[in-house]
Amino acid sequence: MSKRDYYEVLGVSKGAGADEVKKAYRKLAMQFHPDRNPDDPTAEQKFREVNEAYDVLKDEQKRAAYDRFGHAAFEQGRGFGGGGPGGDFHFAAGFADIFDEMFGEFMGGRRGGFNAAARGADLRYNMEITLEEAFSGKTTQITVPSSAVCEDCKGSGGAGGAAPIECTICRGAGKIRATQGFFTIERTCPTCHGMGKVIKDPCRGCGGTGRVRKEKTLQINVPPGVEDGTRIRLAGEGEPGMRGAPAGDLYIFLTVQPHRLFLREGANIQCRVPIPMVTAALGGSIEVPSIDGSRAKIAIPAGTQSGRQFRLRGKGMSVLRSPSRGDMFVEAVVETPVNLNKRQEELLREFDKAGGHETSPESTGFFAKVKELWEDLKD
Repeated sequence: MSKRDYYEVLGVSKGAGADEVKKAYRKLAMQFHPDRNPDDPTAEQKFREVNEAYDVLKDEQKRAAYDRFGHAAFEQGRGFGGGGPGGDFHFAAGFADIFDEMFGEFMGGRRGGFNAAARGADLRYNMEITLEEAFSGKTTQITVPSSAVCEDCKGSGGAGGAAPIECTICRGAGKIRATQGFFTIERTCPTCHGMGKVIKDPCRGCGGTGRVRKEKTLQINVPPGVEDGTRIRLAGEGEPGMRGAPAGDLYIFLTVQPHRLFLREGANIQCRVPIPMVTAALGGSIEVPSIDGSRAKIAIPAGTQSGRQFRLRGKGMSVLRSPSRGDMFVEAVVETPVNLNKRQEELLREFDKAGGHETSPESTGFFAKVKELWEDLKD
């Protein structure tokens, strides 16, 4: 069966740039990855085909050779091919390469060897918490889809728990070196996919991966003072590695929900509180809620205007890994009376007649300036 054109496999044109080729590859590799398609027997073959096409097109020299000679450039006798022990050598990357492409930087760089190459994937879990829970902390349980070590093979991937054997193609190196003329090419072994070992008789329960799909319940401790976007790492609680390799990590990403009364700014809290006009004019006191569930009393001096802030020290948010707390800032919003009855309207009119400019200095001064401006314009 003839091979498909590499550009057709990735769905890009021959003039596609490196970024376009890489973007198409990542999309298709994620789509056809065997771990994401356990019920599709054709997924692995499509995955290998995509991987092989990208391995050629991402390299300038190999891509130039492919554009000139096609698939023949990598067959026996060509400058970029060559025979290897046991058969033809092709530039087909293995499962270790796809993990390195997608997760290598996130997990700490490239990996080598049987166990390292099969390290489990890291998992992400998004959790929403309230502002009160961010203040006081929270202990909760979550259920995450994951994988567990296969009980039939104890994670080895071999039937009956048999250990993997050394790959006869690369002799345990995980790589094959081919020399042709002046060129020496070293690539991942297509038989063991860079692991150096193979499963002779795969376990039927897990298909040779050493793990099975399963949900697990974990207890999460959210410390007081966390902020929106805080990440909590649970080491070793990610996907178990293939065939007994180390598990990945689980990352909990926290989202703090907006509060109906409070606005958080770091360790401080802002709160807008409406104040009756009479209280603002004559003075008095009000009670406001605090994030810890208590009440705080604020003395309102006579003549308080909208926008004035009152600072309550130590009434703000908890500070992460610290016994201290931020402050709470209460902004006064003077409320204009509405739905007045006749008697109230009469009293306000009497107040207006009896009052002088000194009762409303800001508005009096503003309109005086406006009057002067208009007079200057007339002149």
